[in-house]
Amino acid sequence: MDSPKSAKDDEFSEQISAAVAQYGKVTGELNTVLSAMKAKIRRLFSHAEVQPLFITGRVKSKESFQAKASRRLQENPDSAPVLEFPNPLREVHDMVGLRIIVMLPHEIQQVASLIKSHREVFDCRSDREKDIGSVESGTYGYSSRHLLLKTRNEPTVRKFQEALGKSVVPSGNFVFEVQIRTILQHAWSEMEHDIRFKHPGEAAWNPQIDRHFTATAAMLETVEDYFTDIDELYHRLNGYHDESGAGAEKLSGEKIGEIWQTLLPHVDRKRDDDWSWAAELLDAHGIDQTWQLAGLLDAEVVREVRAALDHRYSPGPDRLLDDVLLWRFGKDHIEKTSGSDLRRQGSLRRRLIQMNDYRSKHEL
Repeated sequence: MDSPKSAKDDEFSEQISAAVAQYGKVTGELNTVLSAMKAKIRRLFSHAEVQPLFITGRVKSKESFQAKASRRLQENPDSAPVLEFPNPLREVHDMVGLRIIVMLPHEIQQVASLIKSHREVFDCRSDREKDIGSVESGTYGYSSRHLLLKTRNEPTVRKFQEALGKSVVPSGNFVFEVQIRTILQHAWSEMEHDIRFKHPGEAAWNPQIDRHFTATAAMLETVEDYFTDIDELYHRLNGYHDESGAGAEKLSGEKIGEIWQTLLPHVDRKRDDDWSWAAELLDAHGIDQTWQLAGLLDAEVVREVRAALDHRYSPGPDRLLDDVLLWRFGKDHIEKTSGSDLRRQGSLRRRLIQMNDYRSKHEL
């Protein structure tokens, strides 16, 4: 006679097999649901500031569905195990899954916020970070933002539910999963999944594999930080040159210091230094807006000035700004900024001669 435990296992096995067989019959309808969800998600980005690199999706494989439908829970060693998903066709929420891939980490939050703001399209039932490596544990590993979204009266969902038969009411409401990752997180997780889950087996496992995965996760996080810095710098520089936007901001000593430290961080003063002297020097030539200073400190101009004067010592900001203005305005700079200071006049004239000689030799 079978023990109660083995009888229960047989019952589970029959229940799981029936669900898996039914799942196989409705895969076509689920693919239609997937196409509809991808189209709806894409439409959310039609006029959005943030744009994903790409959106992919998949319907859970029959084997993966079976593995999830077979999961068991046991509260304690003496209690009988139960199925985690007694009705998997209604309770498994990642039968349809979408991935939204973005460039930078901060775009993950933007995408999640955009999707959740369209409550008329989707009801967000869950929003969480899924990661093995976390800040709290001090480790590195898988990272992804997971949303569970519920459709509202979706026609393709209703057809899927009708195909399931009388066990499910065809309401058109259906929960599916959306993962949001950066391109580097995506590459890492795809590689990890391919190695660890598609090719399981103790013979192929080695602790060095775990070690290397952890190391690459840490390196990719560092790379993402650099990419974020590059993106922020790029937009800051564009803002400086935008004459109708941030570039129109009036120059103050503090603003000049900020622009200088952004464009020429290697030629810097102490951060608490007063830059009012620079404002006076620039004002002599009517340079009083951010875009004008950004244009003046063009990297190619700075390179030419340094090559023309062949400085014996690396110049500080005061000397370099003076030289750049002299390069740009020539004799006019001498007249407007030297006053009755004969020593300064002589120094500026000598430097201007060097600049003109350099220009003639290099046909600038």
